[in-house]
Amino acid sequence: MTLKLGMVGGGQGAFIGGVHRMAARLDGRWDLVAGALSSDPARAAASAADLGIAPDRSYSDFAQMALAEAARPDGIAAVAIVTPNHLHAKVATAFLRAGIAVICDKPMTATLPEAEELAALAAETSAPFVLTQTYTGYPMVREARRMIAEGAIGAVRHVQVEYLQDWLAGPVEQSGQKQAVWRTDPRMSGEGGCIADIGTHAVNLATFVSGLAVQAVLADLTAFEPGRRLDDNAAVLLRFDGGAKGMIWASQITSGTKNALRFRIAGERGGLAWDQEDPDLLEFTLLGDTTRLLRRGDGLTQTPSRIPSGHPEGYLEAFATLYADAADLIEGKGLASTRALATAEDGLAGMRFIRACVRSNEAGGTWTAA
Repeated sequence: MTLKLGMVGGGQGAFIGGVHRMAARLDGRWDLVAGALSSDPARAAASAADLGIAPDRSYSDFAQMALAEAARPDGIAAVAIVTPNHLHAKVATAFLRAGIAVICDKPMTATLPEAEELAALAAETSAPFVLTQTYTGYPMVREARRMIAEGAIGAVRHVQVEYLQDWLAGPVEQSGQKQAVWRTDPRMSGEGGCIADIGTHAVNLATFVSGLAVQAVLADLTAFEPGRRLDDNAAVLLRFDGGAKGMIWASQITSGTKNALRFRIAGERGGLAWDQEDPDLLEFTLLGDTTRLLRRGDGLTQTPSRIPSGHPEGYLEAFATLYADAADLIEGKGLASTRALATAEDGLAGMRFIRACVRSNEAGGTWTAA
């Protein structure tokens, strides 16, 4: 059965809305039928027309959309929220209260109090809440998680994650580039810049794969670009429950990098390493043994994927896996895969991480509970 999807944000000129739409279509599980694609009525209508959304299901107001779709016998099963961060909480609240499932881009909200309220609401409602932590959808990331959970490298000792980009290495926001403008504006992004935009991906990857929760952070956040109000580079030490340690370097001003996300995890009996730009390979080393490269679908791995080995499965496919898992969750099946989906509680943990990093930095770099 094809599920009906709505979208808030993601109109003409938006980046992440297009990614969500491609991911939702990939497995044939979703059909985009409604949207409040812009706060500008004319732009919302034009964007809907471009996407084949019927005029009567193109809305200029997300609250009106939530009520109208909830009242329709053929209403949407879920809404994708792809707005700037400052609108996430308001939009998600409207749809959860209307009994409609939410698929929300990260970070969950702009502020920690908003996240606390939204997590409480999500716990009260029967409508599912899914946070799109994209990189948890990669097959070899899930394979690494499975291996660690089954003891393949022993108890985790150290987790290292890098997420490096260079698109904010200059004063891009001053040119009016839409993505840069809102991501560097604390009124729209929240109190974190790089640490919120990609640092939350890094810490989510660290906790998802290792199975450990972050206990405390020591952060050094920097805005290297003159006049920039939010950080564009973050170096963070981590303490995990159980005594494991970790480090995150998240940067959007590192020239020569585009989407360089990678992790290395050291256990008492071995280690694992993965690189998002070469996503089908997982490096596995047992202490004192030869390093092995596990390839997706080569018979040595157990995590399922959608295409044969040798045909790279990357970013869009990982995003599509989250949408397929969300469809399974709404339809009440596929419980093994849906347990890998990020929930409102994961989103709340991400917001606590941002707040702890900001507070640690403000205190001159002190250990701060996460």
